[in-house]
Amino acid sequence: MENYGFVIAGFFVGLIVGLTGVGGGSLMTPLLIFFFGIKPYLAVGTDLLFAAFTKAGGTFSLSRRGLVPWKPVLSLCAGSIPAALVTLLVLHEVGPSSPEVQHVMSTSLGIALLLTACAMLYKAIRGRQLAPATTAEGLAEATRPRHWSLPILFGAVIGSLVTLTSVGAGAIGVTVLMILYPRLPLAGIIAADIAYAVPLTMVAGLGHASLGSVDWYLLASLLAGSLPGIWLGSRLSHKVPDRLIRGLLSLVLAWVSTKLVFA
Repeated sequence: MENYGFVIAGFFVGLIVGLTGVGGGSLMTPLLIFFFGIKPYLAVGTDLLFAAFTKAGGTFSLSRRGLVPWKPVLSLCAGSIPAALVTLLVLHEVGPSSPEVQHVMSTSLGIALLLTACAMLYKAIRGRQLAPATTAEGLAEATRPRHWSLPILFGAVIGSLVTLTSVGAGAIGVTVLMILYPRLPLAGIIAADIAYAVPLTMVAGLGHASLGSVDWYLLASLLAGSLPGIWLGSRLSHKVPDRLIRGLLSLVLAWVSTKLVFA
């Protein structure tokens, strides 16, 4: 019966991702920890590969349609990938299942969820302020950040956060892209967020797998449910009030984050 529970959980998260574009990690990891009693290090490691596989298909589709702005993607990866490798090295030295690391993961997950909730509220309430670029010259200008170092620095922070918690590459990543590239069209921001998350979550997930922090049976069950969930959610997204769902999810994530931080 537990297998069916994992499949249903995967379907639920996939449905929400398809409806709102919210990163699966902010939902899946706390669901695995609180509802199924999975250890934090196993939940994080498994969810990282879950995110890598689910977002890889989306990136391929978006790339074929020419929607991925690769310049911001490469800039973020320049910071996030090295930061993920350094974080994995630290986890390798101290051991991911040690009580100290488990506490750090739980606390970091709580902070990451709180940041995600704030990012979702920001997008739901304020949205975009500047008109997006539409011409070829405007799009080229839109992919230039406010300063060349900012995507690398923000990428490094997100890379460490994602490796520790599996949360941050979704809502936080979109918000960072909106701040750094305010003239980039919304479709380009979403595409860039999905694309840069693939190598980051793959590197972090494989690193966790080398540490024994991935449950492969659990991963297969989650994927079996999430793929049809994403398919259904993407087809219902135009019928659902996006701001309402994002607002409700932000409140749920804020509540979960307080349980993790103050547990």
